[in-house]
Amino acid sequence: MEAVQTSVLSTRWIDVWTSITNLKLNDGVLICSGKKMQKEQYEYFVNTMLLHLANLSIQSFSLCLTCFHYESSQVSAWISSILERGVQRLEIQYANKIFFPSHTLFSCNSLVQLVLQMRCTLSVPIFACLPNLQTLGLSGIKLVSDHESSTYSKDLVLSFPILKVFEAKGCEWSTKQNLCIQVPLLERFSIAMWNSLSNESCKSSIKIFSPHLTDFSYKGDLEQEIILLNTLSIRTASVVIVIDEDRKESMRRLGFQVHKLLTQICEVEQLKLLLYKVLVHAADIFTHLPVFGKLTYLQLNEVTGEALLNLLHNSPMLNTLILQNGVFDLNEDMLTSASVPQCFLSSLKVFQFKGFNVHEHELLLAKFVMANATVLERMTLSTAFWLQYSDIDMEKVKEQILSFPKRSSFVMIEFSHVNGS
Repeated sequence: MEAVQTSVLSTRWIDVWTSITNLKLNDGVLICSGKKMQKEQYEYFVNTMLLHLANLSIQSFSLCLTCFHYESSQVSAWISSILERGVQRLEIQYANKIFFPSHTLFSCNSLVQLVLQMRCTLSVPIFACLPNLQTLGLSGIKLVSDHESSTYSKDLVLSFPILKVFEAKGCEWSTKQNLCIQVPLLERFSIAMWNSLSNESCKSSIKIFSPHLTDFSYKGDLEQEIILLNTLSIRTASVVIVIDEDRKESMRRLGFQVHKLLTQICEVEQLKLLLYKVLVHAADIFTHLPVFGKLTYLQLNEVTGEALLNLLHNSPMLNTLILQNGVFDLNEDMLTSASVPQCFLSSLKVFQFKGFNVHEHELLLAKFVMANATVLERMTLSTAFWLQYSDIDMEKVKEQILSFPKRSSFVMIEFSHVNGS
């Protein structure tokens, strides 16, 4: 950007900077005569630059607009100008609403990477296809069907033949339309969305057809059903669910939605499952679990004793178990009557207990693990932050835990605070 700035402002460099094919523009860092550019100066700078690039192709273009409010037509014109130059990698960041040149975008077959962090509406043609696009990142985008594309369709289809990475955050579309992602070579899929922020009831789904998908990530409230088609190749999954307790209709079907999603990713090797307020309204989620036959890594945040035991029994190959916020609703009778999970006898080597509050049921769980995990190598107990201000004698607690019977002769017991010390 500095090279372009120097060249635009000095005619002596006019023939030099036009050979630049990678541009990064940020209205927060451009300097003119030792001072930060004003809005009018910046607009003139960008317009002049694009004028001189009229007959050149741009490989990479990044535009970050965070300091000023621009006319929607001005920003749209800049984006159109770059798209018409056969750009391969395009990244736009702008907080205000604009009219996005959707037709120009979907006509830009040269795009390999596209990242849009902005508030705009993107009209998706019914036969939209960016043949060379490999990475797509969308944030704050509203997706709509192109009104000029035939009649209204119940499905909003995104189809990219060689796309490998799809990431969407805070995007939206009609609550009556299904979002269909048909990407045969997709490897990583990540979406974060909360439909509960809208007053409209959601009756749609997200359908993903990606036979090569290996990394799946979902953050949201599961207002929309997730349907994974031909995705047995998923190896790593992250599911974070935060619900709005005021939406009673959603609460009634929450358990079914979570269970269905878990069933579709039961072939994963690594699973991060973070549920916030979910088990209060859907305690039966873990009652009839699928078998996670390949699962070696499991991270949980809110989990009952019964749910934890069910998960362990259905994860025979589990190697690493991480409890972010401990466990609740666990008693001695439950552990006494429980059979030992298969993973305890053959594969569990690492157990991390974060947010350890030294409650009786937590000590019981630590004792149960130590007494039954045959090949356990390391157990880490990270005490809750408040304990450092309490009257609890942690040295005595450590002595008590270290005195528990150990099934594994080479297990190492570690203690730490939440800050890592």
